[in-house]
Amino acid sequence: MTAGSRRRPPWRMLVWLTLVWLMLWGRFSTGTLLAGVAIAALVTTALPLPAVEFKGRIHPVATAHLIGRFILDLVRASIQVALLALSPRRSPRGAVIRVHLRSESDLYLTLTAELSTLVPGSLVVEANRQTGVLYLHVLDVDALGGIEKIRTDTLGTEARVLRALASDGELAAAGLTRRGRDGRGEEQT
Repeated sequence: MTAGSRRRPPWRMLVWLTLVWLMLWGRFSTGTLLAGVAIAALVTTALPLPAVEFKGRIHPVATAHLIGRFILDLVRASIQVALLALSPRRSPRGAVIRVHLRSESDLYLTLTAELSTLVPGSLVVEANRQTGVLYLHVLDVDALGGIEKIRTDTLGTEARVLRALASDGELAAAGLTRRGRDGRGEEQT
């Protein structure tokens, strides 16, 4: 990036923020449009986002697997939380669990954290980008199979994100393969 391009906000971000502004107001008018453009320009100039490095590409089959597994986890966890809410005699045992991720990329850390938080019953309370550590609060450790199972599942989510988006070099640095199997044919997480 040149120094001039850092000061100038990207036009796609301006358009996107303006559209969000219009949707928030719920009606279209010239004044709302001009206010949206002005606020988008102010926000992107005063509060610029850091550049996110993306070396990989989207792998359609792995992305479909990531989305399918996420939907399955979402349904399963929703049922578990609903059953927990409907059984007043059972008291859940919550915990905050530390999970050290394999990738050093901010993008993959963020995607793994978001997917983990979107599943009911778990919430990322801290994501440390320098160390690559997520701290997850889990509503009911016992229903999810214990602390090590939760760590394994979170690393599995990260592995699916990496297989869906990472380059072969990033996968190798994380100790993963594209197919999801190690040399002995066993599933890697």
